[in-house]
Amino acid sequence: MSIKGKAYIAGIYEHPLRKITDKSVAQLHAECAKGALEDAGLTIHDVDAYYCSGDAPGLGSLTMTDYMGLTVRHLDSTNTGGSSYVYQVGHAAAAIAEGKCKVALITCAGFGRRGTAVRDRGGPDVAFENPYGPVTVNLYAMAAARHMHQYGTTSEQLAWVKVSASHHAQHNPNAFLKKVVTVEDVLNSPMIASPLHRMDCCVVTDSGGAVIIVAPEIAKSLKKPLVKLMGHGESPKGQMGGNVDLTYTGAVRSGPAAFAEAGVKPTDIKYASIYDSFTITVVETIEDLGFCKKGEGGKFVSDGNLISGVGKLPFNTDGGGMCNNHPVNRGGITKIIEAVRQLRGEAHPKVQVKNCDIALAHGTGGSLGTRHGSATIIMERG
Repeated sequence: MSIKGKAYIAGIYEHPLRKITDKSVAQLHAECAKGALEDAGLTIHDVDAYYCSGDAPGLGSLTMTDYMGLTVRHLDSTNTGGSSYVYQVGHAAAAIAEGKCKVALITCAGFGRRGTAVRDRGGPDVAFENPYGPVTVNLYAMAAARHMHQYGTTSEQLAWVKVSASHHAQHNPNAFLKKVVTVEDVLNSPMIASPLHRMDCCVVTDSGGAVIIVAPEIAKSLKKPLVKLMGHGESPKGQMGGNVDLTYTGAVRSGPAAFAEAGVKPTDIKYASIYDSFTITVVETIEDLGFCKKGEGGKFVSDGNLISGVGKLPFNTDGGGMCNNHPVNRGGITKIIEAVRQLRGEAHPKVQVKNCDIALAHGTGGSLGTRHGSATIIMERG
């Protein structure tokens, strides 16, 4: 069923803290829920559907509905890593379109700097790969190295993703890293897994966020500017039975599906929230979404195209995972939140995109080096 025009984003909230020592994961989810409901002008009694992911304690949505005192008729605990919450916005919109609910609450919470988050590294390939010590960064480094080999992408070009994000983060009082950096700063930062330097990697923070999805009749009764969900696409990408190509992501399928449902083209997008776990993630994703040709992502970002007020595709104007906020393995929700701010005209004045009427949010969860889930949402103002 198409979601086009059948659901709206009515409320958002991003937790302002980046280091948290006195709250549980459940408390963070509840605080984010409260913030998003207040933003929407709704109460907990209006919620009839709840969505969370693997960051939630216990039995996920079942545990959290009990903890928050929710009475709902629809639940979802989809877990696709960092893309989970982009998946879930599409799922919530579909549930509303099908009449299964009218007000869906989606919450996220993560602890990263304290090291309390638990990552599931299970899978059929574990016994074969673990002896070689795979970790997230070296799996992404393999993708970066292959992209460089195949297309001539350089470390200097990758660095522009971080530089662009830092230009935006300087205006965000809650950003974990606010300092504007240069290409030289990125290249001079310690090498973590060749060819990725420390500044090619996202920050890891505590924090969380929430999103409220509602039926059209409810959206039109609220005071906030309307943000209409127009298209959604999702696609996993695995190891293809050993026929591995590290130079593309699942966005090659999730993007076209979202664009087709929304009835728009990449050239119609005024702002894009792109999942930025590493600089290579952004370069491959913008290629796969059709913002430039395959292999030309490095040049696209190094031409300054990601910087608001300068480039063709302003991205991550909150500073993104590179500089602002990346709850461990769950950064996708922040992509939705900033896209909504842009469509409402509520982003910082220094980075607010002029006449921003169509925006995209994309999440990538898992690893470019093994398997991951990609999800793309297209939203429209009013």
